Amino acid sequence: MMTEIELQNLVKQVSISYFNLTFQHKASFNRRLKTTGGRYLLQTHNLEFNPSMSDLPEFIGIIKHELVHYHLHIANKGYQHRDLDFKQLLQRVAGSRYAPKLSDSKKHYRLWLYRCQNQHSVYRQRRFNTANYRCVKCGERFNFIGQVNHE
Repeated sequence: MMTEIELQNLVKQVSISYFNLTFQHKASFNRRLKTTGGRYLLQTHNLEFNPSMSDLPEFIGIIKHELVHYHLHIANKGYQHRDLDFKQLLQRVAGSRYAPKLSDSKKHYRLWLYRCQNQHSVYRQRRFNTANYRCVKCGERFNFIGQVNHE
């Protein structure tokens, strides 16, 4: 895991070597980023990166991607993903188009189990009031059984 100072220096170095332009704002880690590699903040021109991706070999590609947003926005060119300027510059510097999937990003969610009097089972992600619903197969009332863990 790299420090914020090492990240700032790395972003400056990537900016000079791939874009021939200086990065004059702040690069930092944001632990709230879970599925994205990084983001460019339009108002402050700062870059935020996902710290869990800093050890991946694709991290330089993520830095390039965010720097494409940064340099195009500073130059008043098309900095959004759909813009031709963005697509061309990203391809020229060989930046990552998408953040890599993390292996531990598999979501675990819970299911609620309900059973009618005739033993028909229903699984739901949200709980519901059993007085308001009946089984579609037999018309009997539901009984709440409990929580079932699901991957």
